[in-house]
Amino acid sequence: MKLKKGKFFNRGVHPKDMKYLSCDAPIERMALPQTVAICLQQHIGKPAECVVAIGDRVKTGQLIGKQSGPISANVYASVSGEVKAIAQYPNPRGGASDYVVIESDGTDETVALAPIDTSDQNAIVERIREAGIVGMGGAGFPTAVKLTPRTPVDTLIVNGAECEPYLTCDYRLMIERTEQVVQGVRLLAKALGVTNIVVGIEANKPKAIELFAAHADIQVVVLKKRYPMGSEKHLIYCCTGRKVKPGKLPADAGCVVQNIATAYAVYEAVVENKPLYERIVTVSGQAIRTPKNLQVRFGTNFRTLLDACGADDEKTAMLIAGGPMMGATILHADYHTRKTDSGLLALDAQSVGVSRPTACINCGKCAQACPMHLLPMRIDFFTLAGDYSEAQKQGGVMNCIECGSCAYVCPANRALLQSISLCKAKLRAMK
Repeated sequence: MKLKKGKFFNRGVHPKDMKYLSCDAPIERMALPQTVAICLQQHIGKPAECVVAIGDRVKTGQLIGKQSGPISANVYASVSGEVKAIAQYPNPRGGASDYVVIESDGTDETVALAPIDTSDQNAIVERIREAGIVGMGGAGFPTAVKLTPRTPVDTLIVNGAECEPYLTCDYRLMIERTEQVVQGVRLLAKALGVTNIVVGIEANKPKAIELFAAHADIQVVVLKKRYPMGSEKHLIYCCTGRKVKPGKLPADAGCVVQNIATAYAVYEAVVENKPLYERIVTVSGQAIRTPKNLQVRFGTNFRTLLDACGADDEKTAMLIAGGPMMGATILHADYHTRKTDSGLLALDAQSVGVSRPTACINCGKCAQACPMHLLPMRIDFFTLAGDYSEAQKQGGVMNCIECGSCAYVCPANRALLQSISLCKAKLRAMK
């Protein structure tokens, strides 16, 4: 067994992980949805270009949105049926995107991608691009782009930390579909042209650690339970001791980081010739009667997921798309699943903070918790004053990873994460 104890970073927070609610729930395949609304921008970069029209009949796995630039990703139909609409709908982050609405015919007639030579490094990268695979830990960056870094790399790091509270979808993949994930990891390493493979797993997942350590070509690093351990820069440091300087990319430290769910999607695309049109989603929270890990087709309505797990609407005080630290709070369930949706939470009143924010008391706890060594209180102050440039100068806002640690520890209940997100958006718009 190749086990190594990971290094520790002394910032961040230690929230209750609440994984006991769903960690023992095996992956269940959801019934086919009657209708799906598939977003054409499920990734960082330019939206996919729609290649179908209203009235077209499509099959599961058929291309409906074509990559429209170097930073973009293909989008595929998740059910077979008729295209009923192409329209703009709101997304959980508050914006609006183009969606393709397909009414299922119930047959799930499927088309596959053409087989490739799995020994060809370039063919693997191209297949990953063709299949529309993106970072499924939440970032949504096109995977093929990360596999062609501008600087030489020698190490592939696979993120098995899953440090977000409540979420267990990656954990279930690691213990239920270990061999498929391992094959996906090896294919990612082959695509990068590296042999040094590291899988970082938090110590609270001993079964996953044991299963992955059984593979001689994989170095398993046992990570201390800490949030945000899954952040790329912190994961690289804890696994290798290397530091990624501010403004630099993981490749500048000789590493590329990929997610467990991304590795599984790579296995499906390369070995099974299956494009990316479904994923595992954790549905959990105190207002869910039966928390589950569901295999969900993209475009499925959130309400369908909640109903499948027995959501108690009267008990629900907050809905979150994603995890509680970095996910988006949503006002209703009329949204649709995408490639980056790893969780859907329904929390009760006892589990969410309902206190109104008060004035900053200058305690400095947010700065002490910040894993990026920033000054969140200064960012908040200058953002509210409308001086976004000063927020960057004094607070370093553009280096923020938006992990939410600052807001978690703030005794004044300041909306620090929202201020940071707003400031970064304003600075990008100014450029």
